[in-house]
Amino acid sequence: MKRVASTIQLSKENYEEYKKLHSEVWPEVLQMIKECNIQNYSIYYSNGQLFSYFEYTGTDYQKDMEKMAQDSATQKWWEICKPLQTPYETRKSEEWWLEMEELFYLK
Repeated sequence: MKRVASTIQLSKENYEEYKKLHSEVWPEVLQMIKECNIQNYSIYYSNGQLFSYFEYTGTDYQKDMEKMAQDSATQKWWEICKPLQTPYETRKSEEWWLEMEELFYLK
């Protein structure tokens, strides 16, 4: 299993809208997340920063991420969510959310 943590900025002005969106995530978006072998997915917020964590249980992470990116419902969802977010300048060119390095894990 691959554990993935990432972060992105969310202004306080966009907090309520983002929170409402995520209280009513579209079923087809949730289904695609599951189809792409993602489980235990959480998003947290504090002081203008979103932090996400999920566990990837598949065998080809890149292929599953491409599958998700090509899904029309997911693309529409991202079109709504992305304008609310501000990515970090230090992210990799192919990233929107900045993937974080795991420094410690206690099993």
